[in-house]
Amino acid sequence: MPTINWLDPQDLSFPPLSQALDEPNGLLAVGGDLSIPRLLSGYRHGVFPWYEDPQPILWWSPDPRAVLYPHKIHISRSLAKRLRTPDYRVSADTAFERVVGHCAELSPKRTGTWITDDMRQAYTQLHRAGWAHSVEVWRDDELVGGLYGVAIGKVFFGESMFSRASDASKIAMVHLAGQLRSWNYHFIDCQVGNAHLYRMGAEDIDREAFSEQLAKYARTEADEPGRWALDWQYEP
Repeated sequence: MPTINWLDPQDLSFPPLSQALDEPNGLLAVGGDLSIPRLLSGYRHGVFPWYEDPQPILWWSPDPRAVLYPHKIHISRSLAKRLRTPDYRVSADTAFERVVGHCAELSPKRTGTWITDDMRQAYTQLHRAGWAHSVEVWRDDELVGGLYGVAIGKVFFGESMFSRASDASKIAMVHLAGQLRSWNYHFIDCQVGNAHLYRMGAEDIDREAFSEQLAKYARTEADEPGRWALDWQYEP
């Protein structure tokens, strides 16, 4: 029977990804904390935290891994039409905590969330340190969509998105991809794919290929952390 790796509270390293379980897919380790150094170490290693209270912190590296290369993003005709309208305004890092809060909201169809209070606090600290970022979509003064994630080197690790208006999360993704392409980012880590992401151009790669690309592009010295400002504009 496979065993689960328990993290040493004093050691920020993670076990080799080859030790991740097949079922549940990608479970690698348990425990540790959500400190900035450990989170950065985890992302660079190819793992991310995902758990629900009252579980301990669980660390995952699924195989295959869904990624979206910014230059391959797919924009449907209907989305392109919406992007050409003046109805929406897009910004970055102006409402990070609100974006995370909306991503964590419960509903009759969603009775639990992995964005626990501890996770919200941890990523807010990452944001204040310049590592975590949000993209916001506004209609007038109302926040109607957005996403957030972590940027290390030339890789953006997407965490979650939300939408309160038609295509709002897609608009956020298009602007994220366009901006990252202009900054020469390599890919967006989507963790586990779904129909929504695949329609926008996400694809699966195996864990080995993902790890090799991380080693090359997710280097903390590649870029200094800091607040983002968007200057990319959609052009049909």
